[in-house]
Amino acid sequence: MSTVLDDTIKEGFKSHYCHKAGRFCKGDTELPLLFEISTMINNSRFIKDTLDPIMELVAKYLDAERSILSILNREVSKILIEASYGLSPAVKKQGNYLVGEGATGNVVKSGEPIFIDKIECAHGFANKTNMELKTKTKKDISFIIVPIKVDFEIVGTLSIFRVYDERVNKNELIRILSVIGSMVGQAVRVRQDRMEYIERLKSENQQLHLELENRFLQENMVGNSSKLREVFKQIEQVSKTQATVLIRGESGVGKELIADAIHYKSDRESKPFIKVNCSALPESLIESELFGHEKGAFTGASEMKKGRFELAEGGSLFIDEIGELSAPMQIKLLRVLQEKEFERLGGSKTIKCDVRIITATNRNLENAIVEGKFREDLYYRLNVFPIYMPALRERLSDIPLLADHFIQKANKKNGTHILRISSSAIDALMIYHWPGNIRELENCIERAAIISSDQVIRIENLPPTLQTAQSSSTFSKGTLQIIVEKVEKQLIIDCLTDKKGNVLQTAKQLSISNRKLGLRIDKYNIDVDKYKEKVG
Repeated sequence: MSTVLDDTIKEGFKSHYCHKAGRFCKGDTELPLLFEISTMINNSRFIKDTLDPIMELVAKYLDAERSILSILNREVSKILIEASYGLSPAVKKQGNYLVGEGATGNVVKSGEPIFIDKIECAHGFANKTNMELKTKTKKDISFIIVPIKVDFEIVGTLSIFRVYDERVNKNELIRILSVIGSMVGQAVRVRQDRMEYIERLKSENQQLHLELENRFLQENMVGNSSKLREVFKQIEQVSKTQATVLIRGESGVGKELIADAIHYKSDRESKPFIKVNCSALPESLIESELFGHEKGAFTGASEMKKGRFELAEGGSLFIDEIGELSAPMQIKLLRVLQEKEFERLGGSKTIKCDVRIITATNRNLENAIVEGKFREDLYYRLNVFPIYMPALRERLSDIPLLADHFIQKANKKNGTHILRISSSAIDALMIYHWPGNIRELENCIERAAIISSDQVIRIENLPPTLQTAQSSSTFSKGTLQIIVEKVEKQLIIDCLTDKKGNVLQTAKQLSISNRKLGLRIDKYNIDVDKYKEKVG
């Protein structure tokens, strides 16, 4: 505030305040203050930056120790301090009131001003900001608060704290504050709308985040086979840690869903979750996508761009098809994993990053290492906690559950009304070898739901490749025998997994003799040692 303005305010105050009468007088002497407030509002580009100077102006003019502008947020029914003079930022944060709470809340509720002669003696003063109730010289403090109204609606309050003076004209002081409140009312309304809009966005964001979390929790990874239960267990074990995860499995098994579950069950769930597919990007662009680039780094780089690592700061980065990375990019990624830092393409500034890495691949990285196509040191950095997602043919007992799940999903997506799937159609699903895994099954069910004419998916609704054993490259004496054998083998594997390879306990759970179980283990060429618990 300029010296000239200070002098003008002081002179206006001296002429406005009648010392002999000890009261505020009506007249034109308040015009310098009102004119200056009006000018500040009209010339402001961002009204938020103007409100604190206005509060300073009000405090100096009315000889107040502190002045406060509060705004009602109707979305949450709270009154928050928006601008002030004489309060620290920390104290301002403490000043939030419910409608009807304390003097501030009561003014918003009733629409009537309040004048408290001595706040130390007042019962209705909440004092959430924990301010001193007397001056340093032990003088009493008065509190005056008025409602701010726009179109007969209360949008906030304006209040001041000043040294108690029994001579003051209370009505005149309330009138001046009310006039100032009316002047800043429209500005307050703009801030009120802005705050409520932000509150709605926060609420919608929280709701969306909750929906995402529910969508990606393991309960929505459909299946109950022993192999899938093992995946669930591993997700629970690694989610709360900071370990790097490598998800293995064929294309279409749902590796991305595992990455989703790990992030949304981790301590980073509220932070960004960024994804990048290495096979979907040209080699010339992958470095820019991961690490970003500076303006002019290459032809067409007209502005600086942040990479996926910067966008994922504090959260998780899912790098799919990690086996497709070129040798130079493998070196750059290894550095990020080791040093937690990188530079943008075309830049020299080192950027620190705090990002959890989750990767996935359908390639055999061990063979790629032998062939010299994948760095061994990077492999060990990525393979801290490997998770193997089984192919659909390895968890055939989950197919009925998956089919029902995808029927419901198709009904919701396309407006179909499928009620069930016939037993013959289930038989066909069970004997197919599913090279496309879960993705292929979902597409198959969606197509069948669309072409079904009687709310039932029948075998004739399935693609031709699923309608005969011969066309699906599965040959046997009969369909029933194939189904029985596949289910029987899967049940034995499930039991062996649950019993950690203990044949005696597995036979007992299946209610068959050890000899019969042994014959079936030999028949299906099941490696029992594979399911035994590892020690050490």
